[in-house]
Amino acid sequence: MQTTRYANEIINELIRSLDFIAEEEAEALVKQIFQAKKIFVAGAGRSGLMIRAFSMRLMQLGMQSYVVGETATPGMGEGDLLIIASGSGETKGLVSMAEKAASLKGAVAAVTIFPESTIGKLSNIIIKLPGSPKDKTEGDYATIQPMASLYEQTLLIFFDAVILKLMEKKGLDSGSMYGLHANLE
Repeated sequence: MQTTRYANEIINELIRSLDFIAEEEAEALVKQIFQAKKIFVAGAGRSGLMIRAFSMRLMQLGMQSYVVGETATPGMGEGDLLIIASGSGETKGLVSMAEKAASLKGAVAAVTIFPESTIGKLSNIIIKLPGSPKDKTEGDYATIQPMASLYEQTLLIFFDAVILKLMEKKGLDSGSMYGLHANLE
């Protein structure tokens, strides 16, 4: 198959995958983000890259957003939110973070393929995304892409949609966000 045909198939998979996201789950996440004092994000591998991009946009909305593990990340407490992106919902380090956040009386949101996972069970809010896990031994969504690529791509698009909804709620546009864009470059 030609490279551009693969690209078209990826786009078609993304269109189909976005139809599987439950609107009520997405709205629950938006509401929790809007109410949170501080927002912490965590993910591993490519999922971690997608959620880091989301954290940057949250900061550009004027929200207190932090990537867990960075040197300038403050402590978490009651009224704060931890959002975890984990396809499997079983990544050991992320499970520990969910447990710790719950013990600190923070809210936990999981964006995962498997809501019944350990992280899903520890979460106040669960957003189920379609996709296949890295090992493709489980999952109910077929994809031509390797490993968890479809899930990771859907994460980025979903998070961008959440940003648009938060912009709407805050009455912001791209121009007003630009003032919080990095300017030391």
